[in-house]
Amino acid sequence: MTSTSGLSQRAKMAGGQPISHLMHQALANPNLISLAAGFVDPATLPVELAGEAVAALLADPTEARRALQYGTNSGLAPLREALLERFHTADGTTPAETGLTLDNLVVTAGSNELLHLLADTLFDPGDIVLCGAPEYFVYLGVLGNLDVRAIGVAIDDQGMIPEALEAELARLDAAGELSRVKAIYITSYYSNPSTVTLSAARRPRIVALAERYSRAHRIYVIDDAAYRELRYAGDDTPSLRAYDSSGETVIVAQTFSKCFSPGIRVGYGILPRALVEPVLNQKGNIDFGAPNFTQHLIWNVIERGQLDAHVERLRASYRSKLAAMLDALEEHLGDIPGVSWRRPTGGLYVWLELPEGLAAGPASKLFGAAVAAGVLYVPGEYCFPREGVPVRRNSIRLSFGVQNEPGIARGIAALGRAIRDVLS
Repeated sequence: MTSTSGLSQRAKMAGGQPISHLMHQALANPNLISLAAGFVDPATLPVELAGEAVAALLADPTEARRALQYGTNSGLAPLREALLERFHTADGTTPAETGLTLDNLVVTAGSNELLHLLADTLFDPGDIVLCGAPEYFVYLGVLGNLDVRAIGVAIDDQGMIPEALEAELARLDAAGELSRVKAIYITSYYSNPSTVTLSAARRPRIVALAERYSRAHRIYVIDDAAYRELRYAGDDTPSLRAYDSSGETVIVAQTFSKCFSPGIRVGYGILPRALVEPVLNQKGNIDFGAPNFTQHLIWNVIERGQLDAHVERLRASYRSKLAAMLDALEEHLGDIPGVSWRRPTGGLYVWLELPEGLAAGPASKLFGAAVAAGVLYVPGEYCFPREGVPVRRNSIRLSFGVQNEPGIARGIAALGRAIRDVLS
């Protein structure tokens, strides 16, 4: 019988995303303690700051009308100026050194819109993106939806391993597939899910490899810096863009979703000049300009010097919650042979590895036992590309973003009971 759905191939490929399964579990079990959702802590959302900014906007009728109108495709110019200044300050660079101007910066509806726009602009079906293994599973879904091949490259505690990246590029070159490689994607700060930060020593090496293998066309490095502000220990590290002397290789994706509010839907990209017009062409067909009112809102917060103080309050809250999760892991899982985890210095996650052979996937005994015990996690297998580094099915992503400290402790205790029950 002929199908009458009329759906595009892209729509069909979008089905069965991991996030749908996790949301179904959460809704079907409302009493679950979710250590899965990568949401920010509701208690830290800037209600007062947002209220003050909105009041200030609406107090001036002329400014209010500007904010309530459509915005430009590139984004609010004063906001872009402020963002570019903050970016140079964070990296310890100057416009003269980077060559960046306002033309390189595009405001989007969160960084995910930018990632979608880049994918539509750069990739054709069958193209290749090299990613860490594990890597951000929502982005892997974006690539899969476009029939783009994600190939996993090995990581360690310092991030993507340059030698492993070079070996994969050389393998693809020998196989005659180098021309299909379009980008290297890295969540470079406190990675979701692995929690690692790409070390300063490796950053110039990654950029240099992209440049060396850019033969048929430019291979871009996409630096997803969504978690950069959520640093709880140690010093900041310059972005990959700081090591791109030509300014033509690195794309930086940033967002206010983690450091201020996901609800305002404001993110931005710092793009090589050759990509600005193509990305804006795609963008203009989609949103007629990213949300304008909330761009004015966050610009107001920055102009009044309130964003940095808010970020410091966030760091204090999450630092305490991370400590609570690490303490609970030590108490409830520390004596189980074969269980290990990284101790992150930022972000919202802890990456947990279980004994070899103990599957943690959505159809596993452990996942069912954990739900029965009252806790939900993200199976780590969701975070591995289909090619490259083998999938580690004995892995789990835990988030401490949403739960309070007692909830974190109860959730980890429940997970510990589930693991022991399955192992026994």
